[in-house]
Formats: sequence, C-alpha cells, structure tokens
Amino acid sequence: MKWTERKIAASLARQVFERKHLVLVPNCTWTGDECDLLVVTRDLRIIDVEVKISRADFKADAKKDKWFQNWDWRLDGPFRSYEERDERRRPLMWPRKVWKHYYAMPKEIWKPELAEFLPSSTSGVILLTEDKHGSTRSGVIAQVQRRATPCRDADRISPSDAVDISRLASLRMWDAFDKLDNMKEAA
Repeated sequence: MKWTERKIAASLARQVFERKHLVLVPNCTWTGDECDLLVVTRDLRIIDVEVKISRADFKADAKKDKWFQNWDWRLDGPFRSYEERDERRRPLMWPRKVWKHYYAMPKEIWKPELAEFLPSSTSGVILLTEDKHGSTRSGVIAQVQRRATPCRDADRISPSDAVDISRLASLRMWDAFDKLDNMKEAA
C-alpha cells in the first residue's frame, strides 16, 4: 500500500474519531500551529494529530516551533544569532491550545526506540496497517500504540470557536467538491 497523509487522516476520521468527536479538519492552523488533523471533541477540547509517512519526517517534527515556548526578549535577553536563540528555547509538553497530541503513521515505520524522538512524553502514537481482509471501509486498520496524556490545563474552546471550526470544515468540503468537478471536466 502507498501511504499518503490523506489516506491516513481519512482512516483516522472513520475509525478512531468517527463517533466520539464533533468535527475533524485536515491541515488546520486554528491553534496557531499547523495540525495535520485537528479534532474537536464533544466536550469542546482540541486533539492535534500529526501524520507521518517516514521516520525522517517523524524525527524532524521535534524541532517545530509548536514544541517550544515563544522566545521572549524580556525573559531571555538579547541573542547574537538564531542558533543561540534556538539553544534558549524552552520545550513545551503540549502544543498551545491542545488537550491531547498524537502521531499517526504506518506501523512499519514505528520502532520502540523511536519513542526517544517524541518531542514530548505526553504524545500518543497511532499505528496503521493495511486491512488485507476487507473488514474496514478505508482498507486500513488503526490501533493506538501509546495513549496520549491529556493536558489538564488545556481550556475548552467556546461554542462560537466550535462553530468557526465547523464552518471551516464545511468550506473545505465545498472546495473539495469544486476540485473534483474540475478534475471531471478536465478528463
């Protein structure tokens, strides 16, 4: 099977998050950082899922700004270079506004020793395998390898925020329909 970010996200939407959540939005920056899949739970909490299709992509994720407290000149003082600034960055346990954080990837990528490359010990891991028996709609089986630890300090989003996120999901759906129609017209 050729793994793609879209195939993995669709499998998660249909299996892991299907009945337990209000809305899912792919490639969303609502939290201020990019989420491959932003999930809003029924109790208005945010789950951020990062989809990885290679070990190198997974290892590089720990360097993203979402895992560090923003640099503050009042607290950190001046710096001479960006390398010096990066050395002073303070790591975060969870991305901003996020209640739970997961990595999702094909099972063949994951090895237990990769846990040391997780940017936070609170992140969960979801592994996906091809469904060779046809028991799922998506042709993929998703299993939680490691449960995410919830951030007790993460605020619930407001109902109006949930409506805004739902509106974004709806607009994305219509954009996808337009793209499909354009592809059919071009064929």
